[in-house]
Amino acid sequence: MTGIIENPVDILNPDGRGAVILVCEHASNHIPDAYGGLGLDDAARESHAAWDPGALPLARLLAQALDAPLVAGRISRLVYDCNRPPDAASAMPERSEMIDVPGNHGLDANARRDRTKSIYEPFTKALTEVIAARHPPVALITVHSFSPTWFGTPRAVEIGILHDTDSRLADLMLAEAPAPAPRRIERNAPYGPEDGVTHTLRLHGLAGGRPNVMLEVRQDLLRTDAAQQQMADEILHMLSPALAALGLGKAHDA
Repeated sequence: MTGIIENPVDILNPDGRGAVILVCEHASNHIPDAYGGLGLDDAARESHAAWDPGALPLARLLAQALDAPLVAGRISRLVYDCNRPPDAASAMPERSEMIDVPGNHGLDANARRDRTKSIYEPFTKALTEVIAARHPPVALITVHSFSPTWFGTPRAVEIGILHDTDSRLADLMLAEAPAPAPRRIERNAPYGPEDGVTHTLRLHGLAGGRPNVMLEVRQDLLRTDAAQQQMADEILHMLSPALAALGLGKAHDA
């Protein structure tokens, strides 16, 4: 048992009055001391297995442009992946791609329950409260990044627009994609709902009837400040008119 973890979640721009709530579940690769580094070496702790490099800076830029609150995780997804329900094996994975996670091997029910209460429940509670504080309708947007290769195979997709059963926002964004596109933009790629990646969308978007979408950006396109700003601009080119089409294009008063 590790007890309560201090500050497992950040709420940035909490007073934002835009028509969007942003989420970045995999914002940090921090592993609290109580978990002994999960038995990982430095390279593994810095790798994409532990977090989504570039996702938080991108989410911050979108939050600034949209005047949106941003709920961000402060704990590595290898300790607990806040985009997974507690009963999912991938919530506390024993292996991520080619990286073994010794500290997650053979977790018993008490250990899993402890991590759920210490990390997942505070994150979910914080996001629920941010949503509840917003009286006007809002859209839910989660921001992620993905590795350029997977099991050694290069990925051609550059921007993924992901959705579950509600495709309203995704459809409108894809309709706004530039043609000819400067980027390879695909629907439900490199992951889709069949891969279990839409938990946050289901729990906080679908359940409340809120338009929602998950953004996935290839990590090599987010390596510098300039690249992050360029990507934010490209996403906003699709997102802003999509929100307007849903009647969510203007900031709301408190």
